[in-house]
Amino acid sequence: MTSAQPWRAEARALILLALPMIAGNIAWSAIAASDLLLLGRRGAESVAAGALAINLFHALLIFGMGLVTAASPLIASERGRRRHSVRDVRRTVHQTLRAALFFVIPSWVILWHCEAILLALGQQPDLARGAGDLMRGLQWALLPFLGFTTLRNFIAALERPVWGLVIMLAAIPFNVAAGWALIFGHLGLPALGLFGAGLASTLSSSFLFLGLLAVILIDRRFRRYRLMGRFWSADRERHRQVWALGLPIAITLGFETSVFNASAFLMGLIGRDSLAAHAVAIQIAALVFMVPMGIGQAATVRVGIAYGRGDRAGVGRSGWLALAIGTGFAFGAAALLILMPRTLVSAFLDLSDPANARTIGLAVSFLAIAALFQLADAAQAVGAGVLRGVQDTRVPMVFALIGYWVVGIGVGTLLAFPFKMEGVGIWLGLASGLCAAAVLLVARWSLRERLNLLPRN
Repeated sequence: MTSAQPWRAEARALILLALPMIAGNIAWSAIAASDLLLLGRRGAESVAAGALAINLFHALLIFGMGLVTAASPLIASERGRRRHSVRDVRRTVHQTLRAALFFVIPSWVILWHCEAILLALGQQPDLARGAGDLMRGLQWALLPFLGFTTLRNFIAALERPVWGLVIMLAAIPFNVAAGWALIFGHLGLPALGLFGAGLASTLSSSFLFLGLLAVILIDRRFRRYRLMGRFWSADRERHRQVWALGLPIAITLGFETSVFNASAFLMGLIGRDSLAAHAVAIQIAALVFMVPMGIGQAATVRVGIAYGRGDRAGVGRSGWLALAIGTGFAFGAAALLILMPRTLVSAFLDLSDPANARTIGLAVSFLAIAALFQLADAAQAVGAGVLRGVQDTRVPMVFALIGYWVVGIGVGTLLAFPFKMEGVGIWLGLASGLCAAAVLLVARWSLRERLNLLPRN
C-alpha cells in the first residue's frame, strides 16, 4: 500500500458518510426555513414575531441536541474497539434518550412563558404576544425532535446515515402542507396563524421521530440492536458518561446559538426592519452552514472509530481531511453570498414590494458580512467535530465562551450602539467571535499530541 492510499481511502469514507449527513442538515434547515417562508406571506411583522419565538425555541433545542450528540462519539469509539458490539451501543442509545427526557421537562416550563420572557428582554409587546402564540404550538416539538436526533446519531455512528436523510426529505413536504393548512386555514381547517405555524412544526417533528423509529425497528441491520428492549433498565454508569460528554457539547452549542439568539434580541431593540432582515440573513447563513456542520458530524464518527481502535495516525488523517474539505467548501459559499444576495433574499421577501425595501437592503448588507466569515465558520464547526471524536469537549466549551460571548457579543454590542453601526455592527461582532473560536479550536487540534488527546497505541 502506498503512503497516499490510506488518505484516499479515508477521504472516500469521510465523504460517503458526510454527504447524506450534509443533505439531512440541509433538509432540516429547509424545514425550519419553510416556516418563515410561510409566515413571510403574512408580512414582515409575522416574520419578526416568528423569529423571536424560533430563536428562543432553538436556544433550548440546540442545547438538547448537543446533549444527545454524546451518542455519536460514544458509539463510534465502541465500534472502533469492537466492531460488532450490540449491548454497549444499545446502552448508549437508551441512556441518551433518557437524558433527553430529563432535559425536556424543565424546558417546556420555560417555553410556556415565552411572551413574559421576551417582554422582560425589552421586546415590543405585540411582537412578544405573537411569538407567544407561535410557541404554544411549537414547544411540544422539542421531545420528538431530540428523539429523532438521537436515533439519527445512532445510525450515523453505524455509518448508515441515508435513512435519516430519507425521513428528513419526506418531512419537508409534510411540514409545508401542515403549515399551509394550519396557518392559512386550508383543507377545511381553521386559520390558526402563528399558533398554526408552531403546531405544524410539532407534527413534523413527530413525523421525523416516528418515521426513523419505524425504519430502525424494521430494517434487519438495525433491528439486531433491539433498541426498544429493556428501555427503562437503570444504567447509572452509561447515563453518567452521556452527561459527562454531552453536557459540555450542549453548553458549547448553547454559547454559539445563544450568540445568534442574543443578536436577534439586539436587532429587536434597533427596529423591526433590522430584526426581519436579520431573521432572513440568518436563515440563509444557517443553510450554508449545514455543509461544514455535516462534515464535522462525519468527522466525529471517523475520528471516534480511529480513536476507539487506538489508531493515532488514523485520528490525524480523519481530522485533517475533514478540516481541508470543510474550509475548501467555505470559499465557494462565500462566492455565492457575494454574487447572489438579492436572489437568496427573494425566497423570503417580495423584492417588488416597496414596503420590504429597507428590510431587503439590510439583509443584503448582512449577507456580505456573512460571506467574510465563511472560512472561520467552517473551521470552527469542523474543528469542534474532530475534537469530539477524541472525546475532548470541556476545553472547547471554554473556547466557545471566549469566542462567541467575550469577543462576539462584546465587539458586536460596542459597534452596534456606542459606534452607531446598528445591525452591521452586530454582524461584524458575530464574524469576530467565529474567527476567535476557529483559531482556538484548530490550534488545539494541531497540538493534540502535546496535550495528550490521542489514544495509546
